[in-house]
This record gives sequence, structure tokens and C-alpha cells, in this order.
Amino acid sequence: MTGYRVICTQPVLAAAQEFFTDRGSNGLEGTGLLACRPAADGWWVTGRFVAPDQDARRVNGGCWVQVTEAGKRQLAAGLQPGELYLARIHSHPGEAFHSATDDRNPALTFDGALSIVVPFFGLGLRRGLKSCAVFRLTAGQWRDTGGERRRWARLAEGADDD
Repeated sequence: MTGYRVICTQPVLAAAQEFFTDRGSNGLEGTGLLACRPAADGWWVTGRFVAPDQDARRVNGGCWVQVTEAGKRQLAAGLQPGELYLARIHSHPGEAFHSATDDRNPALTFDGALSIVVPFFGLGLRRGLKSCAVFRLTAGQWRDTGGERRRWARLAEGADDD
């Protein structure tokens, strides 16, 4: 499952932005997965943003989030026929980057998985994917898609992005 690419639709990103903004207004990070369905030419289209039950905390000037056991069960039972979770999307309090904690605790572990990091407690989604960092799991390493971002993840046609 390494050659897929994801088209992020505006309604799904709007749902994610609303969730992350709500969390961020309390100084908390958030995490979720993008449930996708196959489209044409190797592309998949986001159908839903799924925010499982999670525990987010602020500790000693930092913050963290983790999916609870109940949230893991929600994710396992939450896919509809024909859907796959192909991308994780999560917020950071500052700049968008893949932290060592993100590397150690991936929500998706298959080669080709995407990890979208939204900066500034989710406010970065106001500018679409261009303000986010997008990483792809390749041979066990999270690699920044950088200049090849549109090859792996983009907004739906007609959207103002990269």
C-alpha cells in the first residue's frame, strides 16, 4: 500500500479545523485520522475526519495527546465499508514538524502512511495544507514530502492551496 495519494476535501478539513481550534483554545493538542475511499488513478478521497476519544494535557509548559483505549476501539470499529485510514492529522502548539514523540508513537504504521502536522494548535488549517507539514512513512522512516507534497497529498480540485 505504498503508491496511494490522498485528496483532502474542504468539508473534512473544516471538521478537523473545528476540532483542533476547539482543543487549541484550551491550550491542548489534538489528533485524528482521515477515513478515505478510493478514487481514480491511485488517488483516495477523504470522506471523514475521525477524532477518537483522547487524553490531552498541559504539563510543565508543554503539552501532549494520546488516544485512549476506548478511542482505539472507536477507530477499530469506526471504518465504513470501502474506507481505510490513510493519514493521521494532529496539531502541535507551535511550528509544524514531526517530533521524536510522533516518530515513536505513530497512529499508522504501514509503508506509505501519511502524517499531517498542523501548526499553532490547529490554526494553520485556515491556510489549508500549505501551512502544514506532511510526512510519508517510507521504509520505517517518516520523511517530509517537502517539494513533492502535491504528489502525495493535496486539496480537492478548485481549492486554493499549494
